[in-house]
Amino acid sequence: MYKKFSEDESYVLFQGTMQEVIDNEIKPNSIDCVITDPPYEIGFMNKGWDSSGVAFQKETWERCFKALKPGGYLLAFGGTRTYHRICCAIEDAGFDIRDCIMWIYGSGFPKSMSVSKGIEALQNYGNAGTRNKRKVEQNCDTEEYVQKQPNNGVMGEIKEFTRKEYVAQNDLAKRWEGWGTCLKPAYEPIIVARKPFDGSLIQNVIDNEIGALNIDGCRVPFNGDKWSPQKSGKTSRAYQSEEMTTAGGMCEANDNGRFPANVILTYDDTDKDEVCGGFPESKGANSQNNYSDGHIYRGQSMQESKTSLKGYREWYNDEGSASRYFYCAKANKKDRDEGLDKIEEIEVRALNATNPNNEEKDDVSSRFITKKKNIHTTVKPVELMEYLVRLVAPPNAVIMDCFMGSGSTGKAIMFENRERNTNYKFVGIEMTEEYLPICDARIKYAKYKYDYNSDKIEEIVETTTEQNTLF
Repeated sequence: MYKKFSEDESYVLFQGTMQEVIDNEIKPNSIDCVITDPPYEIGFMNKGWDSSGVAFQKETWERCFKALKPGGYLLAFGGTRTYHRICCAIEDAGFDIRDCIMWIYGSGFPKSMSVSKGIEALQNYGNAGTRNKRKVEQNCDTEEYVQKQPNNGVMGEIKEFTRKEYVAQNDLAKRWEGWGTCLKPAYEPIIVARKPFDGSLIQNVIDNEIGALNIDGCRVPFNGDKWSPQKSGKTSRAYQSEEMTTAGGMCEANDNGRFPANVILTYDDTDKDEVCGGFPESKGANSQNNYSDGHIYRGQSMQESKTSLKGYREWYNDEGSASRYFYCAKANKKDRDEGLDKIEEIEVRALNATNPNNEEKDDVSSRFITKKKNIHTTVKPVELMEYLVRLVAPPNAVIMDCFMGSGSTGKAIMFENRERNTNYKFVGIEMTEEYLPICDARIKYAKYKYDYNSDKIEEIVETTTEQNTLF
């Protein structure tokens, strides 16, 4: 049975399944946007909530469809192996798939298995499980070394591991040395779907105040780059704008930033080069967008196109990595635990498939024990979530996250309310009870950040709750 965990005038948090909460608490056509990070259904770190199949079920997304206003957007994260199943379920529920945003990051943890090491583990110990592969590694006559790497894919967290250089010991293992089983994860898709509406988009925006994207609010800053037009003949910037619109919907360069793309980057100071290094160096549209060189616009012949826009050229006066064309949501290492002053640290182990309970506390398994306040394994950067909220949610929108996790969507919404006076309302639903105090504390921190005091926070919240609540 579900229950209401926390509430004030700007948010309400429920503990329970999204099915029972939406069925009993959310009125049809009352939610403006759904932004959520559902289970990827890959059994991540042996978590039961990530292997239930709920994200693949059409009925799951039918509930979101029913709750959303016509034209309301659904943004749903997915994993590279399974997002197509989530996307199909969303589409089967009645949504229009509008796009897929690629979120690129540099802190992914490679989970590839060494085939060579696995062969030796199978030969020596009877199976190729993680514990036996580590025994193979530790039995090598090589020096120990300390390796620093992201901890199980947790954004921004770096952990030290003591390892030994593995050297294959027999001919069969040597034959397969250097072979593995998967690639390092470096991106996650974000499905962009929208509830259909009757009539035109413009009329729906007027009637339901939802359905469009906040382009100017999400433009990519130039970071000092300068827009530099070059014109010839009679074409001026103002004149060009009217003609280009008539000639096929083209738009002029905008001084406020570049048009937002369906690629988003995330990095911190430790992995900036890794993220941006994958993009080639480029100059700013140095083809000069010569619209008179044979481009045919809608409703025009080639001759008409040449005549109407002859001589107009424009470009951005900048150069560098092509990553500058995409929004970058910086990863903040403090983001996970901000506001968790009163949350007790919990011992967490990195579990593995062959020994899910880590029953033997030997030297190998003890290296993977750590203490955390925010124990959720897939925390999304709050700056990324702020950008997504800003993209699809107009002021005064009610935003729902039906797989809330550790509350990053709610935290982002409270920051947006403070920084941009958007007056968003947040509805959060989370099945796992141990995550609710973490969600609540992170959201309260963001809401009361500038006068935040962990000793007084409960008193502040009780006062505001008595005055007004979301429902």
